[in-house]
Amino acid sequence: MSLPALKGPYWVTVRQHRRVLWVLPSAAVAGLAAVVALRVWAVDPDADGVMTQTPNHAYSLLRICMEWAGGVLLFLPLLVGAFVAGPMIARELESGTWRLALSQSITARAWLGAKVVVAAAVAVLGSAALAGVYRLGWSRVYGSYQFHWADRGPYEAGGPVLIGYCLLAVAVGALVGQLIRRTLVAMAVTGLLTGLVLLCLGALRWSLLSVETITGPLSEKLAGRIPRSAMLVDSGYLTATGERLPGYVCFQRTHSLQDCPVDLNVIGWYTDFHPISHYWLTQLVETSIVLALASAALYAAFRLGRARRG
Repeated sequence: MSLPALKGPYWVTVRQHRRVLWVLPSAAVAGLAAVVALRVWAVDPDADGVMTQTPNHAYSLLRICMEWAGGVLLFLPLLVGAFVAGPMIARELESGTWRLALSQSITARAWLGAKVVVAAAVAVLGSAALAGVYRLGWSRVYGSYQFHWADRGPYEAGGPVLIGYCLLAVAVGALVGQLIRRTLVAMAVTGLLTGLVLLCLGALRWSLLSVETITGPLSEKLAGRIPRSAMLVDSGYLTATGERLPGYVCFQRTHSLQDCPVDLNVIGWYTDFHPISHYWLTQLVETSIVLALASAALYAAFRLGRARRG
């Protein structure tokens, strides 16, 4: 990872962590080779509209690899943040080696800046490459079970939101590493905080954009009205007053989805959904929120560094 053009604290940072910094580029290259090989070997199970009767081992292996890749990339920001907080910052503060760096005519701001810039550059380039490799493999298995565009894993692993979370992890790691100054504890706390942000925004992301709604009379079937690629959010019955009722109320009393009790005054049904066009819009909105959080954490990290070490 060492480059001749790097100088001063940047060269030292790359030199110190060169083996670990090669992990993401190496993983991207290995993943690309594996995905290309499996895509060439694999055949869609319903190619030409005819289900194949022979075992499709390559396609099954590709699905397994993509499931694992989605899970790993979902936790990638936690690993990035833990590395920045622990080995890159807290360990030097804990051992006191940062004082040697400050004795070499560099400021604390430059010392911290070198750590952040190197980590952020590798995180951005590595996560972007891994996201591109993931999308290459995901495009072959898209639409099958657990590979919908809105599923947890494929959503984070194949879009710019992954880069945003990795940058947030770098910023949180820089802040927590200075606050705690204990390598293992800083790693654990950074991973926990980054994971909490992932969980919270994951629970809120489909509320960032308004859903689209389709309504119809009870006699009209739902099939065909909603795009197959859509993400269903809610569905149920509509009364004459416009009130929404859950979809099980009629079946509970009549054991039929089309036959509703008269006292409920049901006149039709409704369905809320997100179309596939909301994928990139949601990605951009969520990424903007994550980058705003990263900027706040990074500002706090540099303020803390200046306050403590001048």
